[in-house]
Amino acid sequence: MLGTIAGFWISLFIAVFVGVAIVGAIVSSGTGSKPQVDKNSILYLDLSGAIPERYQPADFWQTVQGAEKDGDALVDIIDALHLAKNDSKIKGLYINAAGASAGFATREEIVEALREFKTSGKWVYAYADAYAQGDYMLASLADSVFLNPIGAVDVHGVASQVPFFKGLLDKLGVKMEVVRVGTFKSAVEPYITDAMSPASRLQTQVMVDSLWRFYAGVVGDARNVEISQVDMWADSIMGVWDAGRILDAGAVSALRYRHAVEDLLRDECGLDDKDELRFVTPAAYMASRESGNAGKDHIAVLFANGDIVDSGEGGIVGETMVPEIFRLADNDNVKALVLRVNSGGGSAFASEQIWEALEYFKSKDKKFYVSMGDYAASGGYYISCGADRIFADRCTLTGSIGVFGLIPDFSGLVTEKLGVTFSTVQSSANATFPSVLTGMTEYQRDALQKSVERIYDTFTSRVAQGRHMSQDSVKSIAEGRVWTGGAALSLGLVDEIGSLDATVRAIADETGIDVDKVVYYPAVEDKFLAEILAGARDNVKAGGLDINASAMQVLRMLDRLQTAAPVQARMPMIYFE
Repeated sequence: MLGTIAGFWISLFIAVFVGVAIVGAIVSSGTGSKPQVDKNSILYLDLSGAIPERYQPADFWQTVQGAEKDGDALVDIIDALHLAKNDSKIKGLYINAAGASAGFATREEIVEALREFKTSGKWVYAYADAYAQGDYMLASLADSVFLNPIGAVDVHGVASQVPFFKGLLDKLGVKMEVVRVGTFKSAVEPYITDAMSPASRLQTQVMVDSLWRFYAGVVGDARNVEISQVDMWADSIMGVWDAGRILDAGAVSALRYRHAVEDLLRDECGLDDKDELRFVTPAAYMASRESGNAGKDHIAVLFANGDIVDSGEGGIVGETMVPEIFRLADNDNVKALVLRVNSGGGSAFASEQIWEALEYFKSKDKKFYVSMGDYAASGGYYISCGADRIFADRCTLTGSIGVFGLIPDFSGLVTEKLGVTFSTVQSSANATFPSVLTGMTEYQRDALQKSVERIYDTFTSRVAQGRHMSQDSVKSIAEGRVWTGGAALSLGLVDEIGSLDATVRAIADETGIDVDKVVYYPAVEDKFLAEILAGARDNVKAGGLDINASAMQVLRMLDRLQTAAPVQARMPMIYFE
């Protein structure tokens, strides 16, 4: 019996590794060939799924579950539009508007790239069964905007809805202990109030109005209508109009079914009715043009996306980002650095470590610029403020120079509702601090407040040093206030309005490095096989329980929350619709 059991497990062990080897061979075979672009090709911009800053390969569990993958990465879209403009093999651009998810600043950069592409004189067509508001702004720049005869165009304006959890927490008996610096530091409000404070409502209204003015201006200019007309579309709930009314209003060029638009594309490319259209995605187009710049003098573009955390996986991880910056500083082939920031902040400690690493980079007499994406606020601004020059999009949300501490108190739930009590034996008066099982004493709250104020003082001093301002001047525009890129420019928080591409071109001009000599960091690693082994390890750690990948993701998220730093430099994530 023991021999049978041993044979079973050995066979299973061998089968797993043979399977891994087969999968590895398949993955390797799929990445060995370089895509080719044929004559009469069409650059195909598929607006569906999320638009990440940069391509990230799907992990094993996403592949197995068939989870929806992200769309084309922003850098691939921008680079492809720039290069395809002068590529004779690319006849034109086709925008398939199918519901992309992206921030305002991300869309702003695509708008600028589309405008530049159109200077080539090549045609640009757009089609949708129904246009979502964000997609419509991009599609409006097309020479012809086609809509399905029973489709719709959703233009409804910009809004921000923030959920507040105080009522729920009260019912659960959970109290959030909060200390903060900054009148406008509203990231903690959802946990301690049931509505926006006047200060938070004021700054959010300013942001909403600014973003809508940008949107209406782009659409109005592209469709040759007054901004007041775009305002009317939104106020009239355009999304419920019939297609004929949308056409009469000038929002689209014509009503056509998809196959009729594809026939038009064939005509433009000189193809027969039965010929396949030669679509090329931005990712495939850029793969066809890849060149090895890493071993030559180049500009490094380092992506810093997501929450700033001390350790772990995902987001801007201090323990991995800091050594990456040191490696770039010590790499003789790296002549300059553009830090691409898209973050609402996070750990104040990790932000300081990254700031110091960037100071080390500057000490090597290398230029360091920052390009801000959708967000570069709070901790995101902390890591940006020391740059030689800061570029932001008009729709970038930045600033939020403030700090807060947030510690939950579960005593109302655990003791009063569940009846669990604790007896504590300690050597010192505050040996259990911070504890989520008991509330803070006045002494402990005062100590945490002083800690937050000390970090805020350090934060504002870093900004003052980097922006060549007095610390008092920084504090007068800080207080956790969030600004759009245009407002931040007038306040001196950024130096110029411009995209990632504009930032790279500017630093190339200053350093004399060819603008095409760019390498993106950190290196993208395909962790497909590693995820298989990690998944097996997670199941073992779960004690052999049948926990699927989605459940494991939730457990990992809870683990991150449990280990998050109590003091944060973070702005609330504001979702505009």
